[in-house]
Amino acid sequence: MKTDRWSADLDEITQSFKVAFGALTPDELNWKPNAGTWSIAQIIHHLIVVNETYYPILEQIRKGSYYTPRFGQIGFIHRFFGKFILDSVQPTQKRKIKTFSIWEPEQSSIRPDIVMQFEKHQHELKQVIRSSEDLLAKNTIISSPANRMIVYKLETAFDIMVAHERRHFKQAEELNKTRLS
Repeated sequence: MKTDRWSADLDEITQSFKVAFGALTPDELNWKPNAGTWSIAQIIHHLIVVNETYYPILEQIRKGSYYTPRFGQIGFIHRFFGKFILDSVQPTQKRKIKTFSIWEPEQSSIRPDIVMQFEKHQHELKQVIRSSEDLLAKNTIISSPANRMIVYKLETAFDIMVAHERRHFKQAEELNKTRLS
């Protein structure tokens, strides 16, 4: 199955989060060096929020009520946006990117079981991806949940999710090192 590659990546990422942050206390998970920085818990919450915003799109596609903007059918446009977004969320990308407001994490203290929530979410995300095999075969084009003008293939959306999770794992690791120093 084409979806197996994302499942393996998501398993690896989930394990990395569990090992690195699963034993942290609520105070450690919610620690921030300053008001302008997200805590580890906020980073994890952000990943869940972002990924789950794709679910309604997939549901609408299945019901036949989803409308892809007409320009999304123009190959170079969805390839351009897909490559641009995917490149911007790579773990090697040094430049910080401000997230869309719909993807902002909670500003209050995040529940202490956020790592367990993330593990549960990852399992659900794998199921959603596996159930999209037929949509992948059709080269389905979607809009970003944050901006209907940004279009890319569903396959690219899954690549973006995985790269985004890897990027934020790296960010959370660096934050944890700062906390310990």
